[in-house]
Amino acid sequence: MSARNNVAPSTIGVDFVDGGVVVEYHDGREVFYHGPPEPVDGPLSTPPGKEVHVLVTDPDGVEGVMTYVNDRNTHDDILETTGVGRVMLDRDDEEELFPGVTVATEAYSIRVEADLSVVDGRVFVFAEDEMSEHAYELVESAD
Repeated sequence: MSARNNVAPSTIGVDFVDGGVVVEYHDGREVFYHGPPEPVDGPLSTPPGKEVHVLVTDPDGVEGVMTYVNDRNTHDDILETTGVGRVMLDRDDEEELFPGVTVATEAYSIRVEADLSVVDGRVFVFAEDEMSEHAYELVESAD
């Protein structure tokens, strides 16, 4: 089975705790994303070369959907048992992950954009590798 297919996400548990966000996978495992997420007004371009995970929560922040962008390491069957989705983008490609949330390739980065008037919840982006972790929350303009 190819490790490079798009996989639809399922609803998973989310918990906001001191210092970050906990995502509760279907298989019982939990993953901690360090934070607190940095608020970003407008589109976000992740640092180049990072693994990018996008989390869209419900308004209460107790559940959501998580999608990995261009993940080439995790096999489809593992994603399906965790509830995490995956989208594979080609060069200069764009995809709607969730109504109001799009991702696109931008050189070696991923651009994430959210129309928060459409999204009924919160949008988080986690970009990480072995060297660093970045956590962001896409927010409405303060204007």
